[in-house]
Amino acid sequence: MIRPALPEDVPTILRFIRELADYERALDQVEASEEDLRRALFGPSPAVFAHLAEDERGEPVGFALWFLNFSTWTGRHGIYLEDLYVTPEARGGGHGKALLSELARIATERGYARYEWSCLDWNGPSIRFYKSLGAEAMSEWTGYRLSGRALRAVAE
Repeated sequence: MIRPALPEDVPTILRFIRELADYERALDQVEASEEDLRRALFGPSPAVFAHLAEDERGEPVGFALWFLNFSTWTGRHGIYLEDLYVTPEARGGGHGKALLSELARIATERGYARYEWSCLDWNGPSIRFYKSLGAEAMSEWTGYRLSGRALRAVAE
């Protein structure tokens, strides 16, 4: 049901990214191309990884895209889940939980200290799902982002 992504999965991954962005009301912000994903996932030094969930026919129905982070407090790596997505028609079939479980298995097998992700505060179904697994909201932390013009200005 869960497998690492292969180069031929890139068009499917990009489709899933677009579907997720549409659900998150941000489709107009997707700039990634197949070439961007191919380079990031399968280039000479990949720093981002993906797993696909497949249905009983072997058709992709979801994905998880993740990368390593690091905790200076624990002195160990962790996993940061950038995106988790399961197609609407496949939701409730255990694919999301299987993707999360696979990444948890990787984290524990490799001795990583943490497994983290972000969720939009209005996404009630996902929040309830994550809490049902024992995930805790990081209510004391606020995410920040530099991008576009602000990123370039700080770089100068």
